[in-house]
Amino acid sequence: MGAILSVNQDHPARDVVDRACDALVGEGVLVMPTDSVYGIGCLASPANPAYGRIFEIKHRDRAQTLPWLVADEEDLMRYGRDVPASARRLAAAFWPGALTLVVAASDAVPPEYALPGAPGEPATIALRMPDSNLVREVARGCGMPLAVTSANTHGLAAATSGANVEPQIVAAADLVLDAGPAPVGVASTIVDCAHGTPRVLREGAITRAMIEPVIGDGSL
Repeated sequence: MGAILSVNQDHPARDVVDRACDALVGEGVLVMPTDSVYGIGCLASPANPAYGRIFEIKHRDRAQTLPWLVADEEDLMRYGRDVPASARRLAAAFWPGALTLVVAASDAVPPEYALPGAPGEPATIALRMPDSNLVREVARGCGMPLAVTSANTHGLAAATSGANVEPQIVAAADLVLDAGPAPVGVASTIVDCAHGTPRVLREGAITRAMIEPVIGDGSL
């Protein structure tokens, strides 16, 4: 079990960001607050053993992949390939925020982090720029995105504050950042923009009614 540090998501202390980066660069697993819910993640670096540990900690099927939390809106074009206009409009409207966009993965995404597509379809990556200065500063400090999923045993409710992260999750992590209650307290909305017409895979903090005017074609 690693240390538990108190942190302010809006104004994170430099030493906390540095400690988080040290843990991640050292192939550690981090529990962290986001704007939506608490996450458990690692550095999205090739062959990172912490990536496999997250699946073991959560009891989650390795056939699934982990979404990435990115630092800047430009990362959508860096890690996405042939990003459609619909995804760019959604990012402009809702990033930073609780919206995850699924797009075709670029060559900058290590293969183990991309979800293979059906025959004739591209491998994909799920990207989100959270409304958390803490998470974005950590990603910038590490120089790459963070592979993060909700900090809970697979199938259980996501933790919405540091206090209700499951004890076994806390015990298994190398470092825990506790910022109290997550501001939104609802999981991000996921929109698939990689397979033609955009499709809501999970409706969360950002509703269909909020998304539809941005898409503009009534396709949702």
